[in-house]
Amino acid sequence: MAESTKTATLTIDGQDYELPIYSPTAGPDVIDIRKLYGQAGVFTYDPGFTSTASTDSTITFIDGGKGELLHRGYPIDQLAEKSHYLEVCYLLLYGELPSAAKLEEFESLVTHHTMLHEQMMNFFRGFRRDAHPMAIMVGVVGAMSAFYHDSTDINDPHQREVATIRLIAKMPTVAAMAYKYHIGQPFVYPRNDLDYASNFLNMCFSVPAEKYEVNPVLSRAMDRIFTLHADHEQNASTSTVRLASSSGANPFACIAAGIACLWGPAHGGANQACLEMLEEIGSVDRIPEFIERAKDKNDPFRLMGFGHRVYKNFDPRATVMKESADEVLDLLGIENNPKLQVAKALEKQALEDPYFKEKKLFPNVDFYSGIILEAMGFPTSMFTPIFALARTVGWISQWSEQLADPQLKIGRPRQLYKGETSRDYVDIENR
Repeated sequence: MAESTKTATLTIDGQDYELPIYSPTAGPDVIDIRKLYGQAGVFTYDPGFTSTASTDSTITFIDGGKGELLHRGYPIDQLAEKSHYLEVCYLLLYGELPSAAKLEEFESLVTHHTMLHEQMMNFFRGFRRDAHPMAIMVGVVGAMSAFYHDSTDINDPHQREVATIRLIAKMPTVAAMAYKYHIGQPFVYPRNDLDYASNFLNMCFSVPAEKYEVNPVLSRAMDRIFTLHADHEQNASTSTVRLASSSGANPFACIAAGIACLWGPAHGGANQACLEMLEEIGSVDRIPEFIERAKDKNDPFRLMGFGHRVYKNFDPRATVMKESADEVLDLLGIENNPKLQVAKALEKQALEDPYFKEKKLFPNVDFYSGIILEAMGFPTSMFTPIFALARTVGWISQWSEQLADPQLKIGRPRQLYKGETSRDYVDIENR
């Protein structure tokens, strides 16, 4: 970390303490409080860590006020328009866009590691038939450390690299098999002649009984979903991966921890919640009723898929995702899908409503990704597994960056204790 050129003075009981201030390349300055407890005997209090920088990073930057998302300095809209998912994976992992030769080599490595160990099929069959795909993914990814123990030594750079490629390559296979198991169809093995997104769609929707051709419009839309969800800075699941990693856990365990955290409806389940809301609305003629409910402060109902906790203006990913949603709906149509009809009408009415304009409650990436996945034929139970598939590279990039950090130490948040103080044990007959 660079030397501090500024300080902040904190006064406690008449005693002054000088705290270094560091300036990032982008974003607000940070006050270094690492020595505060040792010097002053106090902790800071920040529930949810919403005002705390837990690390320094060079991977992703978000400016919520401007609606800006940068990967290694490149705007997400440019990457989504001009690049593709595996190139973005390379960028996140290695810091620069690859040459044509480097990209071809990377894509070949990923393509030739998509198969799962055949004995892992027993893990899928051990789950109940109605198991949620996310439950299957948490279990199977965690179990990968038992099958690929030649890439679990985090102190070996080669093993870290092998684990990285394996996770990126095999996650679509795991997600697709979880889906096939969920719906009672036979597993479909990966194909080396297909690109990353097309291979995933083929594993999800092809069946042995007939030939399946991946539509390029759907493949491009899926690739954009992967790209737009690849990384999002120090969110809950990424922080979970980093915290697990700080203990020295193997990479498969760390990614399984990230998947478990992403499963929470407040995090990775937002696009699923959006589709469930559309189902609740039911029909286009009921939209005004629900818009009025969303405006009522005394009504707990919220329009899911509108606005964003981080982006206070607009979600930069949503513009690109809307283009893909329009392309997919033009291809597949919405005539026979009431939820998609409601989605398009709700989007139009909300964007024209002064209340939503004033509050800057624009449709976000979850709104449009949910529409696309619904139109493709995925059940809502698969929305979060697809999110986990896409976010794997972000988790691995953050994991790899943390392991190379000379300041790395095991995470250990403190607390504001408000429980009982020391008490003597009372024998049971005297209570």
